[in-house]
Amino acid sequence: MAAYMRVAFMLTSLGIGGAEKQAIALAERMHARGHDVLVLVLSRQLGEEWPAAVEIVHLGMRKTCWSVLRGVRRAVLVLRAFRPQILHCHNFHGNVLGRLLRVALPSLSVVSTIHNVYEGGWLRMAAYRLTDRLSRCTIAVCDAAAKSALQQGAVRGACRVIANGIDLTEFVPSRARREDTRRAMGVADEFLWIAVGRVVLAKDYENLLRAFALLREIHTRAKLCIAGEATSLYAECMIALVGELGLARAVRWLGLQHDIASLLDAADGFVLASAWEGMPLAVGEAMAMEKIVVTTDVGGVRELLGDSGLLVPERNPRKLAEAMRRVMNLADCPNTQRMQRAARDRIEQRFTMEASVTKWEQLYRSVAGPKA
Repeated sequence: MAAYMRVAFMLTSLGIGGAEKQAIALAERMHARGHDVLVLVLSRQLGEEWPAAVEIVHLGMRKTCWSVLRGVRRAVLVLRAFRPQILHCHNFHGNVLGRLLRVALPSLSVVSTIHNVYEGGWLRMAAYRLTDRLSRCTIAVCDAAAKSALQQGAVRGACRVIANGIDLTEFVPSRARREDTRRAMGVADEFLWIAVGRVVLAKDYENLLRAFALLREIHTRAKLCIAGEATSLYAECMIALVGELGLARAVRWLGLQHDIASLLDAADGFVLASAWEGMPLAVGEAMAMEKIVVTTDVGGVRELLGDSGLLVPERNPRKLAEAMRRVMNLADCPNTQRMQRAARDRIEQRFTMEASVTKWEQLYRSVAGPKA
């Protein structure tokens, strides 16, 4: 039996996002495999966070020098007590701070993770470049993110890829759950589109809403439900846009939702309209639920989707509407049903959570420091 490891994870926050969900899932599965696991979170505890079945330490950092210094001191003390062989960092702030901690903890083996093709402007890329040597390796969640990091000079050497994984025990289609959820949502025979993701600029909900308005000119009974935190100024603008486009009765804002599997069961189609992405979990989860996916061709979406869905250019509402119309027009044809089954098959064969965890575990063993 392979020896256990002591692995610490570092994240900017535990807010409801794909990178955070993936990191917590990885930490929980490493713990389930017998490893000692600790999660360090730079921010204070938020009102809504991913639940976690591992030890969490919030460093309580805010945007002040004193708060950051106090958080760094606490991180050093916590890590010295835990004695990790690996510090696996996520997101820009987690990656950079984790690397800088090697000044106080020189034997620490730091692994950095790039979750998006866009991690920030030139200042952030310079910070990545200057601290790159402090990381044992940098891993991207998709080929597109790795290529972007190399092109922007964020990584000096190689950038390996370990794709995000999907939990196939959580995302299992259920006809009974579909009927129950549609009944609870008040959906009868309408074609229901689902979009999942925080209402932020990257997700380009303006693109989606304008596309949906065009779609409704032909398919007047189409409905759209949007599941995701909608508390930003951008979200307020999007809510106002729904009224301007005359979609108030066709679009529902569901807010933050934890039972995404039930919503996907209820859906007839899944749509993502993002301007940029890494490897979006929501697309993989929809595929696992055997949904036809219509998505913009951004980030690692093409790698994930293969030929089991429809890709369109970003920031093009007309092309997005045309693809959504094609799906609706062919909803009951045999080819559509084959695409639905192929979507789950692709996840089962290439993007399971267990396979992803095994790859991370193998990487940890290859770069782990000595056990204290």
